[in-house]
Amino acid sequence: MKYSIFLSLFFTLAFTESFAQPKIIDKVVAQVGDNIVLHSEIEGQKQSMKQNGVTDQDIDECAILEQMLYNFLLVNQAELDSIQISDEQVDAEMENKLRLIESQMKNVKDEKGNPITIESFYGKTKLQIKEEFRATIKKRMQGQEVERGITATIDVSPMEVETFFNSIPKDSLPYINSQLSFQQIAIFPAITKNDKEIAYKQISDIRKQVASGKTSFCSAAAFYSEDPGSAKACGRIEATRGAMVKPFEATAYSLKVGEISEVFETEFGYHFMQLIERKGDDYIVNHILIAPKFSLDNLDASSKRMEKCYSELKENKVTWEDAVKIYSNDANTKENNGYITNPITGEIKWSVEQVNQVDPMMFQLTDGLELNQVTAPLLYYDFNERKEAIRIVRVAERTMPHVGNLKDDYNLFRMMALEQKKQQAIAKWTKTKISTAYIRIDDSFKNCTFENQWVPKAP
Repeated sequence: MKYSIFLSLFFTLAFTESFAQPKIIDKVVAQVGDNIVLHSEIEGQKQSMKQNGVTDQDIDECAILEQMLYNFLLVNQAELDSIQISDEQVDAEMENKLRLIESQMKNVKDEKGNPITIESFYGKTKLQIKEEFRATIKKRMQGQEVERGITATIDVSPMEVETFFNSIPKDSLPYINSQLSFQQIAIFPAITKNDKEIAYKQISDIRKQVASGKTSFCSAAAFYSEDPGSAKACGRIEATRGAMVKPFEATAYSLKVGEISEVFETEFGYHFMQLIERKGDDYIVNHILIAPKFSLDNLDASSKRMEKCYSELKENKVTWEDAVKIYSNDANTKENNGYITNPITGEIKWSVEQVNQVDPMMFQLTDGLELNQVTAPLLYYDFNERKEAIRIVRVAERTMPHVGNLKDDYNLFRMMALEQKKQQAIAKWTKTKISTAYIRIDDSFKNCTFENQWVPKAP
């Protein structure tokens, strides 16, 4: 069994389980300390795996149970160590889980073709759902803290990476698809005091229309708000404490239900909101966002500056490295020689699929470029900063599909070696803790061949 460094299915909110499985007669099939594993939980994991394309032949009940035993061993240790997880941390994690599940349910419909939502499926509000699963999420997070403690100090040396690579049979080395690295120089036109005053006046006028009843909040949000995720839904935001930027959250907690806030500022621009509902740390608001826009003069100035940068690069009057330092004002790339980090992996290398997933325009711009050839200046929208900029881009590296090797794929094999070392540490920890924990497994699983000796062998 290969532990997952805390398997993501551990303590699944029971949403994916419940969507697929019928009601069954339940019973306790295992116990670790005070924590029990139910037969329904095993069935739920099986259904979830089937939904993800795993065939019946590839589903191993014994492996599922052993993973759950390990998970509860972590929880048991967390309880012994009195590991604390704050309510704010639990609520933030719960909010992330709900958003993920909602995104997965967007196209799910009932037998009549009506959309299925979390609320309609359970017949409960989100707040009630959160209360039902809060304890489960907290246990999962406590277990994660224990596991982090087991592996936190583990690292691998270059020699260990080389040894790991040499231990892989040549015919088992992974095949690596083409990968690319990109660099950019980006200039964000300056937002002046006058630009901010224009935006502030605009949103203040909108607020007056809404507060006076001349315009409904929904209409104003749909027509004016520059938050694409909420504008068409009356500006509706459902959040919990810690999920939003501080000025936004502080305003939400300062209002009474139905009250409309004054205009306030965040890093994204100017807002005002109306509190719809608040229960404990959870709240629902409608809000409208207006972001300050740079003037045409500032856009023109930035464009001329970028044209100068582009010309100097083309004429070899400046190196790329110096051009990044002189011209770029993009905080996310300037200190990294212009390299654009892949948000999926955290590295500077991208697969073609990842480029198309995150920034399709990037691939269209660079597909035909030679290495270090620079694109012409182009206006683009930066989703991280939520504002427009002018940029030039170049392909710093492009690897051809190949069998993995240490020279080109050192980071990949380093991660693999590190993972192996962590698994070894976890296996050692598990073996030690099994001997000190109360563990019981139902006879229905007595014929399982586990990787660990969870209960003593019969004499």
